[in-house]
Parts: sequence; C-alpha cells; structure tokens
Amino acid sequence: MSYAIARLKKLKRGNISGSASHTARERETPNADPTQKNIRFIGSLDPEERLEDLVLAKIAENEQRRKIRTDAVYCVELLLSASPSYFRPDCPTNAGYYEQQKLDDWVEATHQWLADEYGSRIVRAELHLDEATPHIHAYFVPVDDQGQLRCNHFFDGRQKIHEFQDSYYQTMRLIELERGIKGSRAKHQDIKDFYRIVEEGRDLEVDELSAAQLKAKAADRDRANQRKQEMEATAKALSVENDQLRRRIEQLEQDNQSIKKLTEWSTDLALDDVAWELGLWRKGNEWVGGNHIINIDASQFTDFGNGSSLGGNSAIDLVKHVNQCNQTTAIAWIGERFGEVGAKRAASAHAQKVADLIIQTQPAPQFMLPVEDKANWSGVEHYLTQKRGIPSDCIQMLHNQGLVYADSKANVVFVMRDLEGNTKGAFLEGTTNKFSGYELGTVRRDSWFYFTLGKKLSDKASTAVLSFSPIDAISVAMLEYQVKGIPENRTVYMAVDDTSSLPVERLRNVAHVQVAFSQSTVARAVKELLPHSTQLKCESRDWNTQLINFSHQLQQRYSQQKHEELEL
Repeated sequence: MSYAIARLKKLKRGNISGSASHTARERETPNADPTQKNIRFIGSLDPEERLEDLVLAKIAENEQRRKIRTDAVYCVELLLSASPSYFRPDCPTNAGYYEQQKLDDWVEATHQWLADEYGSRIVRAELHLDEATPHIHAYFVPVDDQGQLRCNHFFDGRQKIHEFQDSYYQTMRLIELERGIKGSRAKHQDIKDFYRIVEEGRDLEVDELSAAQLKAKAADRDRANQRKQEMEATAKALSVENDQLRRRIEQLEQDNQSIKKLTEWSTDLALDDVAWELGLWRKGNEWVGGNHIINIDASQFTDFGNGSSLGGNSAIDLVKHVNQCNQTTAIAWIGERFGEVGAKRAASAHAQKVADLIIQTQPAPQFMLPVEDKANWSGVEHYLTQKRGIPSDCIQMLHNQGLVYADSKANVVFVMRDLEGNTKGAFLEGTTNKFSGYELGTVRRDSWFYFTLGKKLSDKASTAVLSFSPIDAISVAMLEYQVKGIPENRTVYMAVDDTSSLPVERLRNVAHVQVAFSQSTVARAVKELLPHSTQLKCESRDWNTQLINFSHQLQQRYSQQKHEELEL
C-alpha cells in the first residue's frame, strides 16, 4: 500500500534563510540530480526574491498587537510527498523514476489542499524532482484570522499535528493514498545520515554464500516481509479503531454536557434562596415576614400565616404568593434577582410541573370521525368503481366493515385504526374535486388504513403489503386477487405514507413484508428499517393506474373471446 507523507518543521527567523538555501539547492545535497530544476507553483518566479522577505511582508500585513518574541516561529516548512510505490508502482526501487500521470494527479491534489487549507498564508511552494522520490516544500506563515503571528494556534501539541496530517490525508485518499499509522514510533531518517551509513558500509567484505544459503536467506526475507505486512495491517486496524473510540468519547462528552445543561434547565431555583431574596428571614424551620409564616420542604412550600394553609410547588408560585403579583411580574422579578438564566430555569421548571398536572388530571380530546352521510354513498361508490377501477364487491366489503364510507361533502372516508382496531383517524379523498388529506385530529403515528384478506383469517398475518395511500393499498390487493385469487394465508394491506409512522416493531415479527411504494426514496427508507422486506415493482405511475390498465386489458380479452365465440 502507498502512504501520503506530511511533515513539518518550525522555523525561527534565523532559520528561514538556511531552509531556503537548502530547498533552492544553493547547498550541496547528497543524491540530488543537479540537472533537474525546482518547479515553483506558488509564489513569484523571481530567483532574487528572498523567502525571509516574503515571510516578513506577510506578517506586516496586519499590526501585531504584541511584540514578537526573539524565539518566535516565523514560518513553518511543510514537506509533502508519497510512498515511492505510488509514483512508480511497477518498480518502486527505481529511484528518480515516476509515472507522469501519477505525479500530475498528486501535484494537483496537493496544490488544491494547500489553497483550501491555508490560502494566501502559503507564500512559496516548490516541486522537487531531483531526488529519489518527488516531494514538495511549502512555506506557511502561521498568522491567524486576525493576522496575528500564532504558530501554536495551528501546530501546538500532538493532537494538532494529527489534525494537520488527517487534513492532508482526507484529500490524498481521493487519489488512493493511505494515511500513516497514528502514534507510530517510526522515525524519519535525515538524508545525510542515510548516505553516511551507505558510505561506511561500502568497503565491508561479504562472505561467500552457497546457493542453499542464499535460498534460505531469501525465504527469511520473504517471511519477514509477510510478517511486516501483517503487523502493518494490524496496526492500521487498531489505528482506525482508536479513531472511532476517540470520536465516540468526544460525542459522549458532548452528550454529557447537553445532559448537564438539560438537568440544570429542568431544576427549579432553591426556594430558600428565593425566600431570602423576597425579604423573609429564617426563624427556626420557617421563613417569616409580614403576615407570612412559610414552611419550605424541598420544592414545596406552605404558608400558615393568618391561619391559612396556602402553598405551591415552584419558585414562581412563591414569588406570586409573597409579592401578590401575576406570573409575568413574578418572572420579571426573578430575572432581576437571579438573572436571565435563573428566570428561564424557574419558568421552565414551573411549566413542566403545570404540564405534569394537566397530563395527570385532564383527559385528552378523542378523535371524532366525520359524520357519515348515507345519501352520498352511491356517488362515492360510483367514483371508486368507475373512476378508480376498484371492483364493486371489494368496495361493498370495506363499506360493510365500516372502513370506507361517504361524508357530507361527498368525500371518501378511509377509516384509520391502531393495531388493536381502535379508530384514531381518517384519510379523506374528494370525489368532486382533487382534495385529499387527513381529517384534523388524526393520530398519524399510531393509526393506519388497513384491511386483511386470506382464507385463514383466524391466523396471525404472515404477510404485510405496504402502500403509500388507501387507494394504492386497495389497488395492490385487487391486482393480486385478479391474478392469484384470495391469498392462502392472512395478508394485511396497509397504507403508510411516512416512515415515521411505520409500525416497525410489529412488522419485524411478520414473516413476509412487501413494499409497494412507487417512490424509490420511501422504499429505500423502509428497507433500511425492515431489511427482510422485499419490493413490489409498479409498472405504471402508481398502483391504481396499473389496476385500471389491467382491468381494461381483461375487458378487452373478454370482449375478444365473446366475439370469437359468436363467430363460431
């Protein structure tokens, strides 16, 4: 595998000229081909332009609010490259050779990364092709968004160095380069140390080896390479796992902070603190003042003054009681004494207690079906059979079961029930206009239009067919009925127009779930929630259109058959 390589070196002012001399090859560099010239792709091509002047000019663009220290980092040299196996995959040991397309892709990606990540703060960047492997030297002036020289803002500590390398890898992975292993103990060896070792070993004598010995050594080398690759793969996997754990820890820390804030916001102000701010004073276990003798027990208070026993269960209740004011004034008073956060805490806690009381004591309004108008049924039935192509015996069955009827506006009313059969909503479709929608008050998360077919209706449903609308649900059922007849096993046909209302837990226990959505996005969403489901393909724009077309085809076949019989 080939790796992206990204290193950096912090340069103080006195080091800038030396670094520039090295990259410009003004100094002798071992193993560098003097015939190959650097290719500068960021910065002026003027050979007389000094790197130090560029750096100082960039810093001077904004007035520095603090005096720059003598040991400050003025510039950061970025060394960017890739494994030799990337540039020359067929011959990685052939130093100096590279495939032009590979080089072009890498340079383009690196140039784009430098521009996106650092912009004009890169004052110079050069491509070097004079050594064994292509590499880029780029010079970054570490000024922040306010123009202040702050290297620590970018490269302070191991975490920020990792972020720098991660950023480069995110671009390099697009050209199929891998990231190095985080936390690796591998050390970069300076080029001059490498060549020193080569020179020291040049005159060493090599013992003569037999063919068997050479073969054994080659086998040892192969085993070592295989072991190295296995260790490298293991380390890579551990690095990925560590990254996932780190992100998980960060997410848990964020969640913990959110929970703390939520807990604070749901906790009322201490009533003792509120009583003190109200000007009451403690006398034994009670707070007294004026005509008040108030006993506080956690979030509850009771006033025994004047022989009464009035009380409450919140900071707002206590302020309203003592100051004899309304709720708006009480919240304003708390805001003045405890600040905005305190007022919001008190209001939130008070609202939760009021909501709890209402939920516990007040019955929720129940859904009411639209009133049936039997006089409009014939028109609705005609619409369903003639315009929607649904067989009349199916419509009559659903009508007899109380699942379909007509309202006073000649709408088709499709009754929606929960899985226990309790009515909780209705879907309406106009027969004289294009209106369609839910009756107000429908419990959409817990009710659906559905019906069952099957020869063994006493059994649990073994098949569920999901469609987008009541009309589609009926159409799918009738298409299957006309082709296959009544299902052998109990089958439920259900209209579900949104995955948020899908009864996932119940459907997971149904052996066969068929998804009959013409919208592919909804079908994919259902597939993610119910992996065992299968999709029914609609051959028309919707299932009702397919039913109408199929009915026409049957009618044509029947007419043709009758005609042929008459001719005989």
